[in-house]
Amino acid sequence: MENQSSSPAPLSARSASSTPAALTDVATLRSQARQHVEQGAVTAGYSADREQVLKLLNEALATELVCVLRYRRHHFMARGIHGQSVGAEFMVHSNEEQGHADQLAARIVHLGGEPDFSPDHLSARSHAEYVAGDTLAQMIRENLVAERIAIDSYRDMVRYLGDSDPTTSTLLKQILSVEEEHADELADLLEGMPTP
Repeated sequence: MENQSSSPAPLSARSASSTPAALTDVATLRSQARQHVEQGAVTAGYSADREQVLKLLNEALATELVCVLRYRRHHFMARGIHGQSVGAEFMVHSNEEQGHADQLAARIVHLGGEPDFSPDHLSARSHAEYVAGDTLAQMIRENLVAERIAIDSYRDMVRYLGDSDPTTSTLLKQILSVEEEHADELADLLEGMPTP
């Protein structure tokens, strides 16, 4: 009896997902690159809804900026036996969130948009809230809540983009990874703190 499981399935029987997509020929690449040159990085191969991506990126930018401000306030307001060490951690997080904001703003410009830094619009577009917090435990908890919101927001955006904008998707995944680290660090800080 012949062992049929050891031989690979014929190409026609393989799933469509295992066959690589066809590459664009060089002549087409050259021709497309000369069209709409003023659009910079947004080429004919860009398949995402650019306006929607810009809206999402500006919402993410607002979220990061609100987090920068909240973390900085908490840095300066941290009091108590753990205030100095926790406050220092808040400043580290604030600086990292500022870096995320800068990356998002740069990506918005790459896609031909304008980053919205207007203070009048930040809280309306931000997914996270700006909550001052009265105690160190409340500050940690509010920052953890904001990080958890950011995590789910970035996951949603990555899923939404799929393969349509790999550069933005990669950027969001990198930011998401740092937000997960922040959440883990804050959860550790929250352990042993009195509950509000």
